[in-house]
Amino acid sequence: MEFSKWDGTRHWHYEMLMLGEDAHGRWLGAPAGTPVQRGDEPAMPHPHGFVQLIPTGSWWTAIWNAGRQGRFEVYADIGTPAGWDGDVVRMVDLDLDVVRLRTGEVTVLDEDEFTEHRRRFGYPARVVDAARNAAARLVLAMESEREPFDAVGRSWLARLDEVAPG
Repeated sequence: MEFSKWDGTRHWHYEMLMLGEDAHGRWLGAPAGTPVQRGDEPAMPHPHGFVQLIPTGSWWTAIWNAGRQGRFEVYADIGTPAGWDGDVVRMVDLDLDVVRLRTGEVTVLDEDEFTEHRRRFGYPARVVDAARNAAARLVLAMESEREPFDAVGRSWLARLDEVAPG
């Protein structure tokens, strides 16, 4: 998984296992301890397992966190539609994030960063609209627990446990 920012700088990057595919897209998994790296910072072992959905043609990707560790049950990054280059998936992170906390509350994060980068990098109007629309749709889907934000995501977490028990 390779995320970059609009100006081409590296953002998050890490290796994951291919778990499978369903009607929602391709599912990847990372067991606890998987090294994750942001930009050029040192890689750090992730404290818990997670699965990531890469939907086809969507302006987002989402992560489901295993167990009860951390504040976020689901964390969705708004970005350009993901592209596959062999086993590598790439997308441009557009700063906005939609999260569902373990309490069930759903919120949008980093609107200030989105506004700043939109001005600094000159996001085209169509990109701004697509990002905002994706965030709004995700808020509604997570709040209503519309799939894959109910049983589907949890089922892929269970699959990760079968493939890479922690």
